[in-house]
Amino acid sequence: MSDRYISLVGRLLLGMIFVISGFRKVADPGGTQVFMEAMGIAWATTFFYLSAIAIELVGGVSLLLGLWSRIGAALLALFMIPTTLIFHANFDDPNQTIHFMKNLAMIGGLLYVYAYGPGNLSIDAGAQRTLTTTDHVTIKQAVNQ
Repeated sequence: MSDRYISLVGRLLLGMIFVISGFRKVADPGGTQVFMEAMGIAWATTFFYLSAIAIELVGGVSLLLGLWSRIGAALLALFMIPTTLIFHANFDDPNQTIHFMKNLAMIGGLLYVYAYGPGNLSIDAGAQRTLTTTDHVTIKQAVNQ
């Protein structure tokens, strides 16, 4: 499998995690908010609940489509850092340790997309190719006049 397909599959898998998580929060607002309150953020549960949904859905769709992927990846990584520290830093609980490590791996994947972009099979790459082609034609036309 070529690099372009590997980067597409990786980006799709990473994006699906966030889209599914966002939709689960929408489907079970009570469960999500109770969990947040139990973790000590009762003072702003509604704000964080709505923010989490928005960030996960917007960032996840950004990765799925390969549209503004670097911005989506950065947004999700910045969201994941405090989320991981607040909700999964209980190392006495083996399950939370696994979630902590999983989140670190996801942050690593997001940083990779941020650093290297979404790959050739993305809207971002298509737009870049279009701009490059258009710029080249415009320059060529200007020289020929």
